Amino acid sequence: MTTANASAPPFGRALCAMITPFTEAGSLDLDGAQRLADRLVAEGCDGLVLSGTTGESPTTSDAEKAELIRAVREAVGDRTTIVAGVGTFDTRHTVELALTAEKAGADGLLVVAPYYSKPPQDAVEAHFREIADAAGLPLALYDIPGRTGTRIEPETLIRLAEHPRIVAVKDCSYDFLGAQKVLARTELAYYAGCDEHNLALYAVGGAGYISTVANVVPAQLRAVLDTFEAGDTPVSARLQQRATPLIELMMAAGLPGAVTAKALLNALGLPAGPVRAPLRPAGREAVDGLLAAYEELTTG
Repeated sequence: MTTANASAPPFGRALCAMITPFTEAGSLDLDGAQRLADRLVAEGCDGLVLSGTTGESPTTSDAEKAELIRAVREAVGDRTTIVAGVGTFDTRHTVELALTAEKAGADGLLVVAPYYSKPPQDAVEAHFREIADAAGLPLALYDIPGRTGTRIEPETLIRLAEHPRIVAVKDCSYDFLGAQKVLARTELAYYAGCDEHNLALYAVGGAGYISTVANVVPAQLRAVLDTFEAGDTPVSARLQQRATPLIELMMAAGLPGAVTAKALLNALGLPAGPVRAPLRPAGREAVDGLLAAYEELTTG
């Protein structure tokens, strides 16, 4: 049995919002990034998103962002797509980051809604159009009003879908009806940005997910989509449900995903390192809980 999801989405289906490994001294760990990227691809990720919020983009420099793209591209070659997070609250700076990411070897760009300044919808639309006009790469727009303070309204997304380089959305709006309205009226590829929605959005025509939790369990999350594609919806639902305790601890227990992902990766002996201030590392109790949920999912 095949489904409506059979056509290939622009950046793949199973994307990881990859953490940015640092050394214990706090500098960029390019070797660690290459080793982590190679593992993620080997275990089922067909796309990597670099320098998103999970990648601590607010505290990495423009030069570090470009170095990271070049290093990961060297490690993964053409085995996976690389989507570079370039969004800021400054249109001019975002265009500069987009052009730099393109030169560094990215395949696509993730552009978050301008944050803090709360521009009206016509200004949000103009911001995205200027970036899409300037860059030569396809764009995924990132709708996460809980962090930015600004929604990309469904009607704005429908208008922006007319631009040939605006091809996808990372959806953290928690507006499932709005997402379906856009899916019904455009050809935008919709990626779940909240892991609890991975299967639900996919089932109504979404493209897949861009997942923080995939840093630690890429194969288990990929299996949810693969099983659904194979036509076994009940098993796919059970796999999604089995991942829920880990998803909740990593994404909804009061700590940012960058903190929980790095804590768990460090505990497993995988490349991660510290977080940069103002983030702080997870405490021992949180790490123990994460490990217990991880072990239950991977060995249960």
